Amino acid sequence: MSNALDSLNLNLLNVGFSEQNASWNWKKVCSPFARIYYVKEGRAKTYVSGRGYVLEPDCLYLMPPFTLHDDECDGYFALYYIHFYEKALNCESVFDRYDFPLSVRATQIDLLLSERLTQINPDSYLPHFDPAQYDNIPTFSQYIAANSRMPLHVIAETRGILLQLMSRFITLAAAKPEHKDTRISKALQHIHAQICQPISVSHLADISCISEDHFIRIFKKELCLTPLQYINLKKIEKAQLLLLTTDMPVSDVSFELSIENVSYFNRIFKQHTGTTPKCYRSKYNNLNGAAS
Repeated sequence: MSNALDSLNLNLLNVGFSEQNASWNWKKVCSPFARIYYVKEGRAKTYVSGRGYVLEPDCLYLMPPFTLHDDECDGYFALYYIHFYEKALNCESVFDRYDFPLSVRATQIDLLLSERLTQINPDSYLPHFDPAQYDNIPTFSQYIAANSRMPLHVIAETRGILLQLMSRFITLAAAKPEHKDTRISKALQHIHAQICQPISVSHLADISCISEDHFIRIFKKELCLTPLQYINLKKIEKAQLLLLTTDMPVSDVSFELSIENVSYFNRIFKQHTGTTPKCYRSKYNNLNGAAS
């Protein structure tokens, strides 16, 4: 875990306190950002992979990025919400390497940290919670630009609080199960660490010290995806984050991921997300609930 923590770079996107009255209901939320909730009052439910979890007071909840889930609430529900993302440069994301608990019992310090994070970032709240209105708020890139203009001491305290809250989940985190074939584990580690570089199946086979055909067979058996499909999946996940956290043109995002053919990039992006990169960037606010 220590090596992963050396490069853990968490960046705030949004933080605020929300009181909902049977209105915290969002379907098929799948965000490139991670979320931490501190539930202060009331109850709600979230469904991940068909399993329901009750969100109750005095608990912290973590929703990793790219986790498809539904949220449901039929009464009063008050929570601090924290949206953040990890800048994992030339290394595996902590979410690629570890499984985290969805909830932990909160302490008084956790409440104070959530309140403090809200106080020192007064302009990072989400002003609308209705997805139909959410497209009228500033874009994610504007939030990030505003956060980057904060005084250095606020940036330092913000990141410190994010790490403290995240540490509550890291305490109970477990390394993701190793694949039965260690050669596949080695290939996955290389993919995660080099996702912005060109990655060829032949090179992965060389790393695994087996023929390319054999490598493809055992990779698909382990992950139910071909190596190319998995590489593209991880590149598109990275692309989604870049589209929402930078103002890079779509072509530059493609090149950043070492995909030189922009038409090919657009095609595989649409295969994975159902929309083009340009539409994804402009319509994301409508596709996801603001405080989900």
